[in-house]
Amino acid sequence: MVKICCIGAGYVGGPTMAMIAYKCPDIQVVVVDISVPRINAWNSDRLPIFEPGLDEVVTSCRDKNLFFSTDVEAHVAEADIIFVSVNTPTKTRGLGAGKAADLTYWESAARMIADVAKSDKIVVEKSTVPVKTAEAIEKILTHNSKGINFQILSNPEFLAEGTAIEDLTNPDRVLIGGRETPEGQKAVAALKAVYARWVPEDQIITMNLWSAELSKLAANAFLAQRISSINAMSALCEATGADVSEVAYAIGKDTRIGGRFLNASVGFGGSCFQKDILNLVYICECNGLTEVANYWRQVVQINDYQKARFVNRMVSSMFNTVSGKKIAILGFAFKKDTGDTRETPAIDVCDGLLGDKAELSIYDPQVTEDQIGRDLATHKFDWDHPQHLVPTGPTAKKNVTLTSSAYEAAMGAHGVCILTEWDEFKTLDYQKIYNGMEKPAFIFDGRNVIHVEALRKIGFIVYSVGKPLDAWIKDLPAAA
Repeated sequence: MVKICCIGAGYVGGPTMAMIAYKCPDIQVVVVDISVPRINAWNSDRLPIFEPGLDEVVTSCRDKNLFFSTDVEAHVAEADIIFVSVNTPTKTRGLGAGKAADLTYWESAARMIADVAKSDKIVVEKSTVPVKTAEAIEKILTHNSKGINFQILSNPEFLAEGTAIEDLTNPDRVLIGGRETPEGQKAVAALKAVYARWVPEDQIITMNLWSAELSKLAANAFLAQRISSINAMSALCEATGADVSEVAYAIGKDTRIGGRFLNASVGFGGSCFQKDILNLVYICECNGLTEVANYWRQVVQINDYQKARFVNRMVSSMFNTVSGKKIAILGFAFKKDTGDTRETPAIDVCDGLLGDKAELSIYDPQVTEDQIGRDLATHKFDWDHPQHLVPTGPTAKKNVTLTSSAYEAAMGAHGVCILTEWDEFKTLDYQKIYNGMEKPAFIFDGRNVIHVEALRKIGFIVYSVGKPLDAWIKDLPAAA
């Protein structure tokens, strides 16, 4: 029996290994992590992450050929193939702070593998890592090998949260990068054989290590660039009276462009986009490619501009102050169908409103009060480090309450702010919400999920990103 071990039981490691176990019942898969609460959650009825379809996959395999354990070293020692899916956060201090990837956890994992291995291993990069990480990992393993052979492969993930199980079941492509040596190609073939159990072979793409590593960064940079491009257009649409949805539809009909990732919004979030682009910027700078670095940096700057612009629209509309005013925040996760809040635009929007002394009432169907409290008290770039290592700033909790429904959040509020495109927000009884709010009643739609004209007929003053402006808002400043 082939034995697979994955170091890291997070958003990538857990679902990916569950799918491998589900599709390959003759392979033993163990997911290991030093976090006891996380492993306990994977072994419980309430998994540590919410993902449609994940519960069914995990429960069908768990304790048969899928196991979750904190006994890291024992399972690493036994494994034939070791996936490493540990955090690669952005450095917060030292050389490259604010841009470079912090490979502390990767290096620690590599040293541990070298220390406990008693047989040849295939080590697979599953985390998103900078180009040439494999070379560094190779050096650590070969200099500590004690005669054991290690082959390093790059197998970047392309999961979209909210659709991870579908993405794993029917992936657009699986990338496997390896050394162009007989041993390297043998390792590539071994990993390819695992995926080929359910993925058509023409969708499994093999390439050299550096191409695979760079492909992941490039894919995320291109996707984020599309979002920043349409968000830049949304600002121009507001200034000219154009409708960004109509513009996006028109350009998306061009088959060379396509319609995906052209939804204007308050900004992109998630664990990868900003982190990967900043990493790309740093790599470009290190290679003397200043103009290329500046190009990609602008994608992040437009994203920050969009969030700041949204907050400014809110404050200027509400008589230039939200001090002491109750604002209902509908949605805190970075996108619908996930409980993930990493780099969610909601953090920056809430921070901006709290800075003006607003009283926030937050509702999200999947995000806990503890998570929101941590997010609003964590320094930038620290979110991706293990919880016990994260220094927290002054807590913002005293001005923040979590509610159990959108109606409760909006009761007595001066404004409603939609920050996640949960389906339920499209079908709320907005007449009921309007009746319970202070007047004038404002709605700020950061996801373009509501019917603007219908809400204006109810009596709301509506701001929707990139849409023709309400007369109330038209003459107010768009940026601070």
